[in-house]
Amino acid sequence: MKYLPLNPAIFINNRKRFINEMKPNSIAIFVSNDEWPMNGDAIHRFKQNSDLFWLSGITQEDSMIILFPDNPDPKYREVLVLVRPNELKEKWDGKRLRTNEATSISGIETIVWLDSIDALLQTWIHLADNIYLDTNENDRKASLIRSRQYRFVEEMKSQYPLHHYLRTAKLMKELRSIKTKEEIEVLQKAIDITDNTFRRLLKFIKPGVMEYEIEAEIFHSFLSQRATGEAYGSIIASGDRARTLHYVSNNSECKSGELILMDFGAEYGNYCADLTRTVPVNGKFGRRQKTVYNACLHLHNYAKSLLKPGITIADYTDKVGEEATQQFLKIGLLKKSDVKNEDKENRAYRKYLYHGISHHLGIDVHDLGTRTEPIKAGMVFTVEPGIYIEQEQMGVRIENNLWITKNGNIDLMKNIPITVEEIEALMKK
Repeated sequence: MKYLPLNPAIFINNRKRFINEMKPNSIAIFVSNDEWPMNGDAIHRFKQNSDLFWLSGITQEDSMIILFPDNPDPKYREVLVLVRPNELKEKWDGKRLRTNEATSISGIETIVWLDSIDALLQTWIHLADNIYLDTNENDRKASLIRSRQYRFVEEMKSQYPLHHYLRTAKLMKELRSIKTKEEIEVLQKAIDITDNTFRRLLKFIKPGVMEYEIEAEIFHSFLSQRATGEAYGSIIASGDRARTLHYVSNNSECKSGELILMDFGAEYGNYCADLTRTVPVNGKFGRRQKTVYNACLHLHNYAKSLLKPGITIADYTDKVGEEATQQFLKIGLLKKSDVKNEDKENRAYRKYLYHGISHHLGIDVHDLGTRTEPIKAGMVFTVEPGIYIEQEQMGVRIENNLWITKNGNIDLMKNIPITVEEIEALMKK
């Protein structure tokens, strides 16, 4: 790993939180992600199962976490399963974790090798009444591939058909959405790396630069600051391309007079930052560009003022929509007749703001968390309103990351330049 060792208290505390939610005499088993084939004999870069990482901090493939708090033998109440180090494999693929290293990362004292776990696991399962198994229940999941998690569920049910099976996903959705102070410290590091990178870009961007050159600067800056890399594929969209929400081609020239929308974030310690800024390629906002940008910034600040415990995402979105309507009337995008005759299922403002305003953020960019229940203290959200105008070939989006507190929120990106004046001053330098 490129990042410095994380505080193992993060994972010790996370396991305690999960165990407190388990039913009596239950065992919970978490397996790592697959190593996915690519082409020929190549495989994709390995990415750990987020739930397993949240419980352990372990990023190595072929790992397992087993939690059995009522195990008669205290030694086996928390178990980390690792692949046994193999001299030949290490010559090809690099060093694998030793027991003392794994304990230092995770805080788990009992390490068992993968090739010896079957017999032990059978004994523990025979002692348990309930088995918690992990599945990916993210609402946005689109893949139909049967991953290791789902194959493991089938294997367990086939081998132990009379046990009572429970979903860890229901617990994880609640637990992972509430970030601890220690988790926020890691997330803040990812955000600070992203902040430094944005300031670097403001000095780099000029007419004639290619979008992919900006992308390269981002990646270089991330790695030089010990980030694992990008939290997601960077969106570098100049001119009319900014209206494409997930534009990732990044292959066009940035021209004077255009705005450039940059949506990017560093991943540090497996936690993800998510920033969007829109800046003028030539360093100076045009009059109309400034008007639209400030309208978007107004919506951004208004949305921030609403994000506090008790409000639901649905109510929050409706309120932002009402404010967007007023702003779009003010800057000439909508007429009063458009609002009067609008379809309530497809509001008039949706022509210019056609995506959600916020999503949960954490180990995953679209992290686990409810979209129907009231927001709670400890959650982390993006705030990212946008204005996309086809007839003006312009797209503006402004995004920060907020930690919800008892009485409001803390903007974790409050130090990142955001106003027209701040951006122009830094680009001028």
